[in-house]
Amino acid sequence: MQSKVAEGLALVQARIEAIRRTLPAPRPVRLVAVSKLKPPELVHEAYSLGHRVFGENYVDELCSKAQVCASDISWHLIGHLQSNKVIKLLQVPGLAVVETIDSIKLAEKLNKEWGKAGRQPLRVFLQVDTSGESTKSGVEPGEVPGLAEYVVRSCGHLQLGGLMTIGKEGDISAFERLKALKEAVSQGLQVDLELSMGMSGDFEAAIQAGSTNVRVGSLIFGSR
Repeated sequence: MQSKVAEGLALVQARIEAIRRTLPAPRPVRLVAVSKLKPPELVHEAYSLGHRVFGENYVDELCSKAQVCASDISWHLIGHLQSNKVIKLLQVPGLAVVETIDSIKLAEKLNKEWGKAGRQPLRVFLQVDTSGESTKSGVEPGEVPGLAEYVVRSCGHLQLGGLMTIGKEGDISAFERLKALKEAVSQGLQVDLELSMGMSGDFEAAIQAGSTNVRVGSLIFGSR
C-alpha cells in the first residue's frame, strides 16, 4: 500500500506529464517539492522514491534540513531572503537556486558573500510582483530589466536563471504577463531564462503558459 507522500508525488508527476503532452512543443518541467514546515522524515521518504529537488521558504529551516538530508539534494530557496540571512545560506552545500532576488541590494550582498565562499556561480531567479498585494515580495515589473541587467553584468558569482512569481490566487493572467516580461528580458540581454510559476492549485495552467519550474507542496506532503 502506497504512503500518502508516494501517492501525492506520483499524482503530481502524472499530472505534469499529462499537461506536457498537450503542449505544441513539449519541454522539461522541474518539480520542486515544497517541504515547508514538514519534518525531514517526509523529505527522506520523497528522496527514497527518487525525487531530488526540494524547496524551502525559510532560510533557518532550509539550513537545518540540509544538515540531516541527503547531500545530493538540489535545494531551492523559494521564500523571501533577508540580507542578514545571506551568510547563513552558505551552510547549504546543495543550494541550487535562490528564486527570490528582488533588489540590487540583495543581489549585491549575495554575490559578494557567494564569491567569498569560492563556490561555483549560484543560479538565481528574480521574484516579480504580479499581484500588487502587500503580503507578497517581488520587484515591480517595470524594474525587472534593470535588475536583470545588473545581475548579468555586475554579479560574476551569480547566474541569472529565470523569473519567478507568486500570482494573486485565481489570476492566471499573471502567468502570461510574466512570460511576456521574460521574453523581453531574454531578448534584451541575450540570455535563456526559465519561468518559475505555479503551485498546488494552478501548476497545470502555469505549465500551459510556459512555466518550466513548478513549486508544489500540499499535494505531495499534505496540508500544513
